[in-house]
Amino acid sequence: MKIYPIFALALATLSCSAPAHKQDEIKPQYITDQVLHDSDDPAIWVHPTDPSQSLILGTDKHETEGGLYAFDLKGKMNPEWKAFPLKRPNNVDIAYGFQLDSTNRIDVAVCSERGAGGIRVFKLPELTPIDGGGLSVFEDTPEYNQVMGVALYKNPQTEELFAIASRKAAPEGEPYLYQYQLIADSGKVRHELVRKFGAYSGTKEIEAIAVDAALGYIYYSDEHFGVRKYYADPERGNEELSVFGTEGFADDREGISIYKTGPDTGYLLVSDQGAHQFRVYSRSGTTENPHLHTEVAILPVTAQSSDGSEVVADSLNPDFPKGLFVAMSDNKTFEIYDWRDLAERLK
Repeated sequence: MKIYPIFALALATLSCSAPAHKQDEIKPQYITDQVLHDSDDPAIWVHPTDPSQSLILGTDKHETEGGLYAFDLKGKMNPEWKAFPLKRPNNVDIAYGFQLDSTNRIDVAVCSERGAGGIRVFKLPELTPIDGGGLSVFEDTPEYNQVMGVALYKNPQTEELFAIASRKAAPEGEPYLYQYQLIADSGKVRHELVRKFGAYSGTKEIEAIAVDAALGYIYYSDEHFGVRKYYADPERGNEELSVFGTEGFADDREGISIYKTGPDTGYLLVSDQGAHQFRVYSRSGTTENPHLHTEVAILPVTAQSSDGSEVVADSLNPDFPKGLFVAMSDNKTFEIYDWRDLAERLK
């Protein structure tokens, strides 16, 4: 069996790295170095003063030698900034300006650690752990604590930070997702359960979660059913606001990412995993129904069987003046796309 080195040579351009695909597929600008075992979910950290130094984070979901890794905007893995080993990390998300103590605000990355039944919290950009070894989740149902998805919500008014976690399975008829507040405590982070919510179709599982903090919504993929929408603020209750993306998917609904074109406009991109493409929905609804998300495009990509994705609209560097989109591919990599190439298909 061939063993891939964890710091494989960066695949800098598509011409020397991507397999042959259909002519209409959108091609990435760069492809990251390979992880050791099984790439799963990316996130994007935008550097606060020099966007060209921004990072792409990605998980490698091995049972005992999993990890969370940092890549530059050309896909080169940083050999020092990593969280390793982890026990089957699945998803990762990022929050900015977390008040760690009276004098320090930091950016954090949070990833699920399925093999340990918890989530991990790391200071960015170095990926230094600040969680005392991990925060257990779904503790009241330990037989259903195999956490998969995680997303972060920072309340714009109160600045409270929350982690929303999903799991491999849940007790029949019980809420599928738990929401925890992340709280600074003596230079570390602890958590408190604030609500349980989320309908589930009963088929396959729920992994992908995305939060639109500006508008206050949570989206998650009920993989064989559709995309569900809820309020992000636990004080607003557990009403399901809408379900969309129920038709047309080849197999699983997976990674969700949100590209903002204005205060309440933009796109929701959802991985149609079995078809190697992303279905795009309107971020805003209509005057009559603010929760009506219509499909506006289908984006075929070279990323194969994509579990996770992320997108930012920030101008990062000459390669990505309108932002970038990154998608996991099943060959142990993450593919990095120039948003302008996707935008051409949205006109």
